[in-house]
Amino acid sequence: MTNPRLVNRLTDNPITATDSYKASHWLQYPPDVTNMYSYFESRGGRYHSTVFFGLQYFLHQYLAEPILATHVEEAAAFFEAHGEPFNREGWDYLVEKYDGKFPVRIRAVPEGTVVPVSNVLFDIELTTPDPKVFWVVSWLETMLVQVWYPTTVATLSYFCKQAILEALEKSADDPAGEIAFKLHDFGARGVSSQESARIGGAAHLVNFLGSDTVEGIRAANHYYGVEGGMAAFSIPAAEHSTITMWGRENEAKAYRNFVQKYLVEREVPAGLPKLAACVSDSYDIFNAVENLWCGELLDLVKHSGGKLVIRPDSGDPATVLVKILDIIDRKIGMKKNMKGFKVLPAYFGLIQGDGINDESIPQILRAVMAAGYSASCLGFGMGGGLLQLCNRDTQKFAFKCASALVNGEWRDVSKDPVTDTGKRSKKGHQALVRGLGMDRTLHTVQGPVANDLLQVVFENGEIKKTYTMDECRANAAKAGA
Repeated sequence: MTNPRLVNRLTDNPITATDSYKASHWLQYPPDVTNMYSYFESRGGRYHSTVFFGLQYFLHQYLAEPILATHVEEAAAFFEAHGEPFNREGWDYLVEKYDGKFPVRIRAVPEGTVVPVSNVLFDIELTTPDPKVFWVVSWLETMLVQVWYPTTVATLSYFCKQAILEALEKSADDPAGEIAFKLHDFGARGVSSQESARIGGAAHLVNFLGSDTVEGIRAANHYYGVEGGMAAFSIPAAEHSTITMWGRENEAKAYRNFVQKYLVEREVPAGLPKLAACVSDSYDIFNAVENLWCGELLDLVKHSGGKLVIRPDSGDPATVLVKILDIIDRKIGMKKNMKGFKVLPAYFGLIQGDGINDESIPQILRAVMAAGYSASCLGFGMGGGLLQLCNRDTQKFAFKCASALVNGEWRDVSKDPVTDTGKRSKKGHQALVRGLGMDRTLHTVQGPVANDLLQVVFENGEIKKTYTMDECRANAAKAGA
């Protein structure tokens, strides 16, 4: 029997983090080009604005480390075997002349900023004209465009937040105090990779403080940082195996054990609430609510000193949630808040974690409020709909060359396809400014201008400016102020 082949872990190479055809472009440009300028924008899409986020991760992870001769050697061998021409002389020159540091300047809008579509979000050009490496601006497109993903997740999360906040403002007594934990990230298992979990999970945290995507929280803590050291929080929760392993006949015992361990016996730091979420539809959610949570186990929950969050996990969310609330109201009664909506007692909560997306959230909230219940009664858990059901075309992201330095003069560059005017690109150097007076809208103008909101974040291989998660959150919150 032969042993499986031992394979070393594949390491990152900044040169190969691109598309194959980029290797052939250096021979295609006009003569006498010494610099090029490109920009990144959302050309439109599902939402009228985007929440810019995630460039900082890519700069730290992929651009801050210098290119080494070994990277060039590996890339040269790869592209030769791959069938693409490779500018070995250019890359060797970059290593020798610039110590392997990308000689580019990247400017970007502050992370977390809510920017209307069709506006520049970041731009890039060489810091000093150089005919031997100007093409590196385009080479970096593939990696930099991947900022579409965290920006799209942050955007989707942001608009879910607006929908929930609107419902809270209509039906809750303390919307601002509740919103931070109303949408919980359940998406780790539904994404394409661990890196997606890190990037997308961190992006959600621009808007909310609740997440079960550990890698996303770690990425936010590591690459952004947050006051207190922890970007998001979670609570103990059951899954179906921890309930069904007791057997259907012992469902009540499974729940009793759960409450005893996590609401009665568990100690939490002073000032923190004691919560635990128990999935309750392994068999019959309505029986579990009526005869167990509001029956046999009611006194245990009521006097536990904590809050039991009931989690249904199947069926039509709006229908199931309203029926559960009706059962609780009928069995133990609910009081009305100052806005006239019924609220759950302090020892009960509800979280819906199945079938949640940016369309179902407002539908569920409307149904619950129409039945007389406050949005305070609900929390949401969002998985694939948050981190996976999006792509670059969700917001039509594009990275385009807008100017080239030819014979010492900047030349406007753009595309204008007759078959699709929506793909028309911008010309010349761009700037992002805020309107004056009553018009505070962000819009793109020809640069350079003194009041440009784009700030240098990367220059000659060094990260020049970073944002904490607290700053990203504050920037996003400004849009709703």
